[in-house]
Amino acid sequence: MYFYQRIKDIREDNDMTQQQIADILNITRPQYSLYETGKREIPVHLLKKLAKYYKVSTDYLIGLKTHK
Repeated sequence: MYFYQRIKDIREDNDMTQQQIADILNITRPQYSLYETGKREIPVHLLKKLAKYYKVSTDYLIGLKTHK
């Protein structure tokens, strides 16, 4: 099981819905939800898109760093 709490936290901190982020990533909302809940591993290309969108490092998004 994969769990990326930070992608949920940063989405909520930016007052975004799962649907809005799914649209940015060009995927469905249920697919994005699987990434947030850890039922599916997020692909690197989508992780990179999220990092660029939020202006943070991929290491931060996956919990390897505590600061952006």
